Amino acid sequence: RVPQAPGDLESEVLRDVRNRTIRAVCGQRAMPRSVWELPAGQRRTVLRHLLVSDKYRFLYCYVPKVACSNWKRILKVLDGALESVDVKLKMDHKSDLVFLGDMKPDEISYRLKNYYKFLFVRNPMERLLSAYRNKFGEIKEYQQKYGLEIVRRYRKDGGSSAGDDVTFSEFLRYLLDEDAERMNEHWMPIYNLCQPCAVRYDFIGSYERLHDDANYVLERVRSPSFVRFPERQAWYKPVTAETLHYYLCNTQRRLIRELLPKYILDFSLFAYPLPNITSEFCRR
Repeated sequence: RVPQAPGDLESEVLRDVRNRTIRAVCGQRAMPRSVWELPAGQRRTVLRHLLVSDKYRFLYCYVPKVACSNWKRILKVLDGALESVDVKLKMDHKSDLVFLGDMKPDEISYRLKNYYKFLFVRNPMERLLSAYRNKFGEIKEYQQKYGLEIVRRYRKDGGSSAGDDVTFSEFLRYLLDEDAERMNEHWMPIYNLCQPCAVRYDFIGSYERLHDDANYVLERVRSPSFVRFPERQAWYKPVTAETLHYYLCNTQRRLIRELLPKYILDFSLFAYPLPNITSEFCRR
């Protein structure tokens, strides 16, 4: 049983729904029961996303676009590699971090069995929009690596584009054609990144209650009291309900409908409502 995080009735109900759904879906015959039952590629993905703290005996499955930079900062502070979560450094996503995938099979099994395991989830459409705005709006290497490819594939006269003007619809069309297991981690479904059927997580926190859930986890793993989850950076522009409404309502409905099956486990397992794209909602 997952220990109760502090919180209101609503969050308890949500946790209960999540736990039941995960038990029901993961209890089906075809579902993997452990990481060793996964095909090699899927196993490699999840083990590469499980970060290890041996000192505090926990595993954290990081999901890009769900506050993972802050969690990585916390891991570095707990490990003594960084003095404070508020250090204004560009995040190095590889150094000073220990990944479960770098360990031997018996070390992996031991930690999966004995350590406290958690992940954080986010509304799938919001996470996609966040990745889209961040990667294609701000990051050169993504514009060149993915943007150019997307424009070439989905635009009649895409030759003159620098890959920095990918539309949200083009991005969704690209996702539709991609194999979920081979996607870039920023838009790979959370299910594929963290395999919640093969790994029995003790706690699933959500982006919507980030602070409460994060501080609950820090207490659970007995982290020192000076380590608190960092406040959002002042420059950070989160995806708001209005922004999401705007993008969803200005995208062909057919595209969104066709994309949902790819992310359906993220919606159902983590109890997120499917996006409302009725004309009534979009007129608001």
